[in-house]
Amino acid sequence: MQAELLDIRNHITQHSPFDEMPDDLLERIVSGIEIAYYRAGTDILELGEQNTWLHYVRSGAVEIFRRSGELYNRLGEGEIYGQFGLLRNQKVRFPVKAIEDCLIYKIPLEIFQHLWEHDENFADFVEIEDHSRLRSAISRQQKSNDLMSSRVTRLINRRTVSAPTTVRLQEAARIMTDKGVSALLLMDESGPSPRLQGIITDRDLRTRAVTNALPSETPVSEIMTEDLTTISVRAFIFEAMLTMLHNNVHHLPVMEGHEVRGVIALSDIVKYESQSSLYLVSNIYHQNHVKGLKKISREVRDSFVRMVNEDANSHMIGSAMAGIGRSFSQRLLELGEEKLGPPPVPYCFMALGSMARDEQLVVTDQDNALILDDSFIPEEHDEYFLALAKFVSDGLAECGYTYCTGDIMATNPKWRQPLRVWKDYFTDWIDNPKAEALLNSNIFFDLDGIHGETDFAEQLKTLIVEKASHSQRFLTFLARNALNRTPPLGFFRTFVLEEDGKHQKTFNLKRRGTAPVSDLIRVHALACGSRAQNSFERLRDIAKTRLMLDDDAGNLRDALEFISIVRIRHQALAIEEEREPDNNVRPEDLSPFERSHLKDAFQIVSNAQKFLRFRYNAGGANRNV
Repeated sequence: MQAELLDIRNHITQHSPFDEMPDDLLERIVSGIEIAYYRAGTDILELGEQNTWLHYVRSGAVEIFRRSGELYNRLGEGEIYGQFGLLRNQKVRFPVKAIEDCLIYKIPLEIFQHLWEHDENFADFVEIEDHSRLRSAISRQQKSNDLMSSRVTRLINRRTVSAPTTVRLQEAARIMTDKGVSALLLMDESGPSPRLQGIITDRDLRTRAVTNALPSETPVSEIMTEDLTTISVRAFIFEAMLTMLHNNVHHLPVMEGHEVRGVIALSDIVKYESQSSLYLVSNIYHQNHVKGLKKISREVRDSFVRMVNEDANSHMIGSAMAGIGRSFSQRLLELGEEKLGPPPVPYCFMALGSMARDEQLVVTDQDNALILDDSFIPEEHDEYFLALAKFVSDGLAECGYTYCTGDIMATNPKWRQPLRVWKDYFTDWIDNPKAEALLNSNIFFDLDGIHGETDFAEQLKTLIVEKASHSQRFLTFLARNALNRTPPLGFFRTFVLEEDGKHQKTFNLKRRGTAPVSDLIRVHALACGSRAQNSFERLRDIAKTRLMLDDDAGNLRDALEFISIVRIRHQALAIEEEREPDNNVRPEDLSPFERSHLKDAFQIVSNAQKFLRFRYNAGGANRNV
């Protein structure tokens, strides 16, 4: 192949949709290409004119306009245009103008049509818009993962074993032994049809009955677990896994309405869940000292990498990592209470930020706080809670969860307060918003009670829901803060990189990627009164209120998923190569597929920020008013 043709081939195969194209089709393209040069300011394609070429930008940049003259898009090196007219009647639908001196490869219509007929990936790419390509890419990934495409009913492989709540302990144990099951469902039979009331497991019999030497005739209702965590027959296996992780349960009744269809156990999911995050959580609760927790914390990164390599989605990975982090915190709190004695007053340990949102990865610090009962007296009780907070914080640091540089930890007395003080905090933040105060308190609007009197945290969520949606001024300030971090996309759809420092020539996929998305989703969620914490669940609530159009919410969900997955894979690769994972990515380390779709995702985020600015009148500079 001649040198100039080889140069053309090498260039186009770095970019979608040519990067995965068979050799014979590439040969056809390269042999048929014509090269054109356009000076800056030149009209390349005019509305309605005949066009029989697909255009590929070799160098330079172009602007594409709608019929109305409104700017539609800017394209740079490695991107194509003209395809929409070729698919219709060879009439230009979107006028194109050079805004830099451009070198353009022109692919003739007959080759374009041949590619469209013989290469499914090419046809998909040219037929659909940027956001649709992004959705298609994400859909293909999700379909490849059995956990996400299989329903929980697939795991029901045994008949349900149940007994009335009036059954005695000895009889319950006999039934479980005869049927060979580790859990017994307990039914309330007082109504017209039996209803699930509780459950007992082998562990319950050991720890609640045998250990306490209860008589064999004791009603099983005295030791059964009520307020059960259940799952719908329509749920997917990955949802069951996340439910077990979040609630630390090993048996999950599968329900269809009020009827029990079956019970799935931890062992059932482990058959599919080879990354063993559930087993890791189970091992955490078996550790009796911090040294043991530190030792098994080394397995967290291995679990993370295995999940990535098995094509789990970002929600699944983020929830699993948050579940693991939550379990470390809970076990440390239990060990702390064993060391220090029972707490002098009730308390709730509150997780904040990515752990509360179920969006935690392996590069993370600790963000937490303590809500204390209103009977708390600092002079009498704070010594205990400071010691407990320090024990947990130091233990988390030992397990790889670094101290928060902003001191958002329960060791800070400001974040170790009675419930009434926390209510005052949130009331002041919402009723009297100030830019700097909200900037520092954003993280507290992602909260989850994970140990102790978790109802304290639920009361704060209720207060937030009741007040935030009715305070336009608060939402305006919050929206302005959400616009402080923008996606790293330049004027010509090029990546904006750090110019100096140790992260020179990179962009940060957390600070400039996932964080701006979660920030703007949080504003909409608070505006519509959502109690959800996870960004994907918040988007579902937002879509129900019609605050955003379904397509816009869907596009934003896809953008968050793709940015998160690229960030996750970047960290997993670093771990596999025995480097310290981080969030800073060099464009040249990304595949052409990732570069192209990241630009699509960042454009969606940029558009969503423009809507946020308009929706909450957040165009002005932040100021205290």
